[in-house]
Formats: sequence, C-alpha cells, structure tokens
Amino acid sequence: MDKGKPITGAARETLAAQLKSDYEGGESIRSLAASTGRSYGFVHRILSETGVTLRGRGGATRTPNDQQSPGPR
Repeated sequence: MDKGKPITGAARETLAAQLKSDYEGGESIRSLAASTGRSYGFVHRILSETGVTLRGRGGATRTPNDQQSPGPR
C-alpha cells in the first residue's frame, strides 16, 4: 500500500473490513496505522465509517480529588 495514495472503491472496503476486524480483536488505532502505513486520523475515520464503537484511551486518569491534592512536600 502506497503511503498517502488515495484508497477508493473495493480496496477501501477491503481495508476497512480488515481494520475493523483487527481493531475489534484488540489492536490499537496507532498499531493499525503503523502496520498499514496510514495516519492515525485515516484509520480513526475508516473505523468510524464502519460503525465501530471506539474504545477509550485507557491508562491512568485523574479524578477531581487528584487535581486538588498538593502532592508530596
């Protein structure tokens, strides 16, 4: 797949189906972007077009109490 080259028609549908399958199988958008040579935004847009429910970012999150605590002194 040529980086930056528009993907249309059957090739786009095939790629969209593969990305959807891989994402639903646990792959991240970033890893899918890297493996296909496409941008994060492109992969995100394709997944949204296919109706995939996107996962949250994960990792540590802040709560209102964490933001107000002064931390160690």
